[in-house]
Amino acid sequence: MNQPLPFPQRPPAAAQPAPALHGLPLLRLGFRPFYLLTALLACVSVPVWVLAFLGHLPLQLQIPPLLWHAHEMLFGFAAGVIAGFLLTAVKAWTGLPTPRGPLLGALALLWLAARIAAFTAPYAVYAALDMLLLPLVAIALLRVLIQAKNKRNIPLIGLLLLMAAANLAFHLSATGVIALQPLTALYAELGMVLMVVAVITGRVVPMFTRNVTPGLTMNIPRAFEMSVLAVTAVALLAWVCNAPAPLAAVLSAAAAVLHAVRLAKWKPWTTLRRPILWILHASYAWMPLGFALLAAAQLGWLPVTLAVHALAVGVVGGLIIGMLTRTARGHTGRPLQAGRGEVIAYACVMAAAVLRVLVPAVHPQWYAYALHGAACLWAVAFAIYFVQYTPWLMRSRLDGKDG
Repeated sequence: MNQPLPFPQRPPAAAQPAPALHGLPLLRLGFRPFYLLTALLACVSVPVWVLAFLGHLPLQLQIPPLLWHAHEMLFGFAAGVIAGFLLTAVKAWTGLPTPRGPLLGALALLWLAARIAAFTAPYAVYAALDMLLLPLVAIALLRVLIQAKNKRNIPLIGLLLLMAAANLAFHLSATGVIALQPLTALYAELGMVLMVVAVITGRVVPMFTRNVTPGLTMNIPRAFEMSVLAVTAVALLAWVCNAPAPLAAVLSAAAAVLHAVRLAKWKPWTTLRRPILWILHASYAWMPLGFALLAAAQLGWLPVTLAVHALAVGVVGGLIIGMLTRTARGHTGRPLQAGRGEVIAYACVMAAAVLRVLVPAVHPQWYAYALHGAACLWAVAFAIYFVQYTPWLMRSRLDGKDG
């Protein structure tokens, strides 16, 4: 059974005729503008950053280019995808409308204005624009969840507000207003994105796998799931808060083991012939590897940047390209089957993670070449998505439904 979105849907209280289509198709549901904009950011900003980092392109910014790159990947790219996903998912969960039309367009333009302001406006303007999106999305979605009495998903709104707080902390620290390392705020944001990933994947990946594998059974006790989430949260908190290295390393190693066991329970080997599904398993495989690298980094054995990019590129980037294709296909009335372009995009993101993380770990002298290659592969992946999906997301659904 294929579902456009990976969650049980609550039908409206009374059956009603399908609403007449109105407004621009691009603004009928949250995933449409945000998926396109974030894909464009991904395929443009990473090559720009690498060229600047290697001294080939001067960037006129009011903060160090490294901080801009990390911030835009977390608070621009990942947070934008999460906003688009939740604006779509909450409608599916509740049967109630989420922002669309002019309001959705205003949210998307706010996100875009912040990205442009990083280069063109005073820093205070950039920071103000950048900090508005997440609270506004949280408020809009909270109203819908409360109206639908959908308490189960309200904690995700709390995570959005915590992300907004981390963004505020970043801007205050970047400008010297508070005595905090900007990287600490960025690590906190990465940790919260990973918690969203841990929650969502635990719901959807086993369900997707069972739905397309007749007779497949999985034994995943709720107590085990709660243990995975609890240990992950504590391990990330210990890392962000700079807990004593031995304690933080042990917690990260425990998280790595639990995520490896969790992945094994999902039986990933059953998905090898379904690229739109195996990309989710392959991306999640970077979760235990990332936590293992984080444990090693906290003991001083490896640079922490290897662990950060294993989690950011391998886990977050891989799952984003997988979910961007799956949810966009489902919500435009297309079959949930990856074509050649999507498979190439999946392979490019996974290869980018290998080049960015594993090659420098084994051959540090190849770092510059690996960085070039990873940036190119990443850009190709999201350029493929942008080119292929732009016409689909700017047109009505194939089945004539709204959304």
